[in-house]
Amino acid sequence: MITARALTKEFKIPRKQPGLKGAIRHLIHGTYDCKRAVDGVDFSIEQGEAVAYIGPNGAGKSTTIKMLTGILRPTSGEIRIHGVDPQKERIKNAKNIGVVFGQRTQLWWDIPVEESFSLLKNIYQVPDEVYSENLRLFQEIFGLSEFMGHSARKLSLGQRMRADLAAALLHNPSTVFLDEPTIGLDIGTKEAMRELIQKINRERGVTIILTSHDLRDVEDICRRIIVIDHGKVVCDQEIRALVAQYPMDRGLQITLSAKSPGLLEALRAKEGITHAAMEDTHTLSVEFDPNLHTAFSLVKEIDQSAVILDFKLKEPSIERMIEQIYRSGEGAK
Repeated sequence: MITARALTKEFKIPRKQPGLKGAIRHLIHGTYDCKRAVDGVDFSIEQGEAVAYIGPNGAGKSTTIKMLTGILRPTSGEIRIHGVDPQKERIKNAKNIGVVFGQRTQLWWDIPVEESFSLLKNIYQVPDEVYSENLRLFQEIFGLSEFMGHSARKLSLGQRMRADLAAALLHNPSTVFLDEPTIGLDIGTKEAMRELIQKINRERGVTIILTSHDLRDVEDICRRIIVIDHGKVVCDQEIRALVAQYPMDRGLQITLSAKSPGLLEALRAKEGITHAAMEDTHTLSVEFDPNLHTAFSLVKEIDQSAVILDFKLKEPSIERMIEQIYRSGEGAK
C-alpha cells in the first residue's frame, strides 16, 4: 500500500529587485516568498491499483511524485511506500519502484541502450532469467532491437521513451510512477506504451500511478482518479462513481440516407436535447440529457421522419467531467 498523510511541500522563492543594486541587496539581505506547492495531501493506494493523479499545470502533481519517489523531501507530512519511508530508506525504496519522467531520461547519454540496460541489471541485481524474459517482452511490444546499439543521445523522442519505460521495468518493480510518459509521442508509440502498462498492471499486479495531460492515457489505463488543484486534493474517486456524480449529456451520431427537412428544428425544440446539428450532408449529431431521453427512443423517433443507415452512441468523455471538477472548485474527497 502507498499512503500519504498531510503531505506538504513548500519552496522558498527569492524576491529580487531589478538591476545590479537589487542583486547586491538580495545577496546581503535576501528576502523570499514562500510557495506551497503541495498542501496537506492525503490518499491511500492499494497494491495493483492503476490511479491517475491529474490536475492543471502548477497544481503540484510532479512535486508529489518526486516526494513519493524520494527525490524531494517533504516540508511536513508522512509517506509510506509499502511500509518504507522513501527518505529514510532510499535504496530499499528504489529497488521496489520504477519511474518514468517524460522530460528526463535514466539512460546513460553517451553509451548504447543495451549497455545502459546491462548496468541497470547489475545495479538492481536482476536475475538472468528475469532480465531475459523482460527484454523479450519489451522487444515484442516496443521493437527495441532497432536501436539497442545506439546511444541515448541519438534516439528519437519516441525511441527514448520506449527505452526509458523498459529501463524502469527491468527489475520487476511493484510500483511504477509515470509522469507524462506519452508527452510528444506519435499515436503508434502511445498505443504501444499503453499496451505494456496495461499488461504489467493486469498480469503482474504492478501498482500504476500516472500523471498525464492526455486523458486518453487515463481512460485506457486507470480506474481511479485523484484530482489535485492548487496543491490540494479536490477529488478522489473511481471513474464509474464520477460518471454518476457528474452526469453528462450523451451523444448520438446518426448516418442518414438523406437530409430530412424539419428534423433539426423538431429535435432542437424538444426538452433535454442540448445539441442537434448536421456534421455533413448525411451525418446527424445529437446530444441529450440521459435523464429525459434514451438513445433507443431518440433513434426510434428519428427513424419515423428519416431513413437511418447507421448510428453509434457517444459516451461522455472523462475530459468533460474533469472540466466540471475544475469549475466547481471542489469534489468528493
